[in-house]
Order: sequence, then C-alpha cells, then structure tokens
Amino acid sequence: MSDLPATAASKPRGGDVDGEAAVIKARGMSKHFGQLRAVDRVDLTVPRACVYGFLGPNGSGKSTTIRMLCGLLTPTAGDIEVLGLEIPQQAEALRRRIGYMTQKFSLFEDLSVRENLEFLAAVQDIPKAPARRRVDELIEQYHFGDRQKQLAGTMSGGQKQRLALAGAVIHEPELLFLDEPTSAVDPESRRDFWEKLFELADAGTTLLVSTHYMDEAERCHRLAILDRGVLVADGTPAELTGALAGRAVEVRAAQPRKAQRVLVEVPGVLSVAQIGNSLRVLLEHADRAGDGLAEALRAAGLEAEVDKAGANLEDVFVAATRGRETVSAAEEHAS
Repeated sequence: MSDLPATAASKPRGGDVDGEAAVIKARGMSKHFGQLRAVDRVDLTVPRACVYGFLGPNGSGKSTTIRMLCGLLTPTAGDIEVLGLEIPQQAEALRRRIGYMTQKFSLFEDLSVRENLEFLAAVQDIPKAPARRRVDELIEQYHFGDRQKQLAGTMSGGQKQRLALAGAVIHEPELLFLDEPTSAVDPESRRDFWEKLFELADAGTTLLVSTHYMDEAERCHRLAILDRGVLVADGTPAELTGALAGRAVEVRAAQPRKAQRVLVEVPGVLSVAQIGNSLRVLLEHADRAGDGLAEALRAAGLEAEVDKAGANLEDVFVAATRGRETVSAAEEHAS
C-alpha cells in the first residue's frame, strides 16, 4: 500500500487537477449507519471533462459515496462541493445540472423508447419544441431510429442501458453519475456503452463511474479504489500500475497448483493467482522481486521459470486492499 500513489487525503492532486478546475471537491466525507462506517473520511478532487472511475467490491462504499455527492444522502461528516454548490445544502439547485444512472433499468417498460424520452424531457421542464429536437437528436445519436416505437420492456439489456443513458443526459447535464451501469450487459454492449461515455467526456461532460470490472477501470482517465469505505488509492491507471514496478512476477511451472501452494507460504508474497498455466505472484516489496521464489520451488521438487511481469490494475487492487490488511494486522499485533 505504501508504494501506491498517495490518496487525495495525504497530498495535493497532480498538476492537471487544481481547485479551480475541479467539478467535485470533497474533504473528510463520511457516512455512518449506526456502528457501520460505510464511507470513512474520503477526500476526492474530480477534474472537469474527466472520466473518473470508482473501483471496489460490493459493499466498499461506492454507491453511498455517489448518493452523497448527488445530494441524495446526507453525510455524517465532511465538506462537499459539486459544481460550485455546497452539498447537501444546495442539493435542489444541483439536481438540474447533473444526471444519475443506476445499474438497474429504471425507465418505464410499458412505454416506447420515444415516450420514455419525452416523459423525461417533461420531468426536466424542457419546453415542447426544444424537447422534440432533443429527443430526435438522442434517438439518432443512440441508434434508436428503427426502435423508437418499441416498448422498453421488450429490448435487450444492452439496448435498455443505452436508453437509460440517453434519458440521463436528456437535459445535457454538466456532470453525470453512473453507478455500476454495465453490470447486467454483455461485453460487446459494454464496449459500445463506454464509447458513448467518451463521446460525452469529449463534449465537456464530467463522468463519475463506479465499477468492479478491471477492464472498465483501465479505461478511466483517473481512478479511485475504495475498500470498506476508505479511499486506498487514487491516480491515473498508469500512475497506479507504475508504482508497483518490480512487484509482479510470472511463474511458469509444470504443476501450477502445487507451485501455488508452495509460493503462498514464501515470506514477502502478497498473493498468488493462477492465470491459465502460469502463476501471477504479487510481492509486498519490489526490492525482493523473485528472491526466494525459485529456491522455494526447487526445495519442493518443482521445476519452474520465474520472470518479472508488468503490473496491472488487478495487482493495484490487491496491493491496496490486502496491503492495508497486512498493515492493520501488524498495528493490532504491536498494540
């Protein structure tokens, strides 16, 4: 964990993110439900026109954080500023300027594509003539030209997600929150969906996207990793993976399952995962890269090749979360 880029809580963000350019600024943001600390003193700075990713397992606090930033949930502590507005005090003023899309399809399944978009335009108080133009524009942009009369409930999962995204941007929000938006769609639909997100970012929209897919996290301009309500890493994907240089090792063994059982017991090994016929080993420290791995395997009568490997975001996630567990355990033992 100590080798990863510092979170916003511990140092200012990089030169491409400053207070003036930030769309979201949160300091000490916390939410407690009784004794449960769902979000614990999280600091965030999100720049304009950025695709900012939230990575974390279920229960890590992603949805709770998004709901606080939207003004839908009152924080227990902390200061939140979104689009220059103080949240939750000015949440009502914020709602006209943001879009919000959840993982569950939330439009009307017994209305057609066009009827859903027309209804959402009316909810946003868009006048009839501009609303008609905007609906026509979205139907073309999101490829619903031959489906605009189709009932939403009869569409595929990917089509529903595209319709939900079109509905979320009907009023052209400055900031769009997406809470695990692709969890129920196939890989091709996910890829197409992300193309739409980048089109929005290119047009100046800021997007905050929560996900538990590593391939989606790699697409983001910047990325925050949450673990049990705590922000454990924050930076660009390149910064986060670069901080683990020398800590990832590939082991090719004739008996990978036996080799895995040996390697997990080697001091300094944080995790061992089988990838096909090889093993990916993540070390606690780069200065011990590969030391002892080959020796331990030979001592167990196993032949293997041990080579350095480039770190990926899965390694970052494991280092941030399991590394934190190691530090916590050491602190508890010391006390």
